[in-house]
This record gives sequence, structure tokens and C-alpha cells, in this order.
Amino acid sequence: MIIAIDGPAGSGKSTIAKKLAEELDFVYLDTGAMYRLVTLKALNEKVSFNLLKNIINLSESKNNNSDFEIIQNMKKILENLNIDIKKNRFFLDEIDVSDEIRKPVISENVSNIAKIKEVREKLVDLQRKFSKSENVILDGRDIGTVVFPNAELKIFLMADAMERAKRRYKELVLKNEDVTLDEIYKNIVERDKIDSTRKESPLVKAQDAVEIDTTFKTIEEVKEEIEKILKNKIK
Repeated sequence: MIIAIDGPAGSGKSTIAKKLAEELDFVYLDTGAMYRLVTLKALNEKVSFNLLKNIINLSESKNNNSDFEIIQNMKKILENLNIDIKKNRFFLDEIDVSDEIRKPVISENVSNIAKIKEVREKLVDLQRKFSKSENVILDGRDIGTVVFPNAELKIFLMADAMERAKRRYKELVLKNEDVTLDEIYKNIVERDKIDSTRKESPLVKAQDAVEIDTTFKTIEEVKEEIEKILKNKIK
């Protein structure tokens, strides 16, 4: 069985999906972390995120040298991509980078990596392979629409942008990250815009997904609501 949980940044996808997976004894796959791994790899390879903003397809011909160089670098990154997931820990080139991929610099740039056609194709293929022959809960932005359009249960989580910013801010402060609530809020709004308007697999609610607004709900309340939906689904 496959359960797809989609929604924008900070809506509670990962937290809810992890808790559900534990309770149901399902495998949990954080697909957003996979895009963060590619973003970290690009950062390590000194790819210019500023120039990358205008690139959505690596196969498009570019006339200027700077775009050509970035495209070649990204192609090489995807060709040699070595990522793995073990017990909810994330590995890049066999190094555990689970904490590193949650840093603000990754959050600020992951949407520009995720909108690239070839990046999405590569990771969607990996997501399907990781989920083969398993009871899986996946969270992301296009699980119910692109990765697993035939998922048995689709959930779409929403929340007010400021509430999502406050949640992310609390997480980062606990990790001693030097950030402000205003910075996080602006990043959330910008990511929403990029994710929902990108050409490849935009953030949209699947027609058959159940929408849940988590703004004024606790993690436990949302988890219990999804469990009730699941029970009714499999009656």
C-alpha cells in the first residue's frame, strides 16, 4: 500500500508521515530530503544558484558560457549521483549529511534545483525504486500527482504561511541556526511561488486527495484524522 502526503514547505508533511509510518509499521520516504541532497551536492560543486534560477531544462541549448558551464556541471552531478537512505538518515557519497541538508542555505535554494526537469526525472525514478514492494508513506509536493498517481490514499496538508514559518523557525533555533522569523517567512512565500508555478510537476492538490488544514491543529490531531480516513478507506 502507498500513502502519499503532499503539501507546501512547513505544512507538517515530514513530521506527520514519520509518525504514521511508525504507527502503521510502514516504510517512510522523505522525498523532499532527496532534492536537498542534490542541492547540497550542487553547493559542494560550487554551482551558482543565482544563475541556476533561470534554468528549468538541462537539454535546452544555451548561448552564453555561464549557462553552458552550469548545465554541464548539473548533468555531471546527476550522472554520478550517489545517495542513499538508511533508517531515516540521508547519505551523500556515503557520508551522513542528515543535519547538513536542513540548513537554511539548502532551504533557500532547493526549489530552484527541484524545478529542473532532469532532476525531477532522476529522483522520481529513484523514489519509485525505493518504494518497490513495500508498504510506504511518501511525502513531498508531487507524490499523489506524478510519482504515485495511483496511491491508495492521498493527503494534501495546508497551513497558513506565517504559521509554517513559525514552525520552521522553532526547528532551526533549536539547532542553534542564526536565522530570523522574517527571513524564514520570506523563504516560505518564495518557495510556495516557485513550487506552485514551476513547469515540471508543480505543487498542486490531486483531485482525489483529502485536504487537511493543519494551521490550528496539533501533530497528534492531524495524525489521528488521517488514521480515521485510512480506516474508512479500507473498510
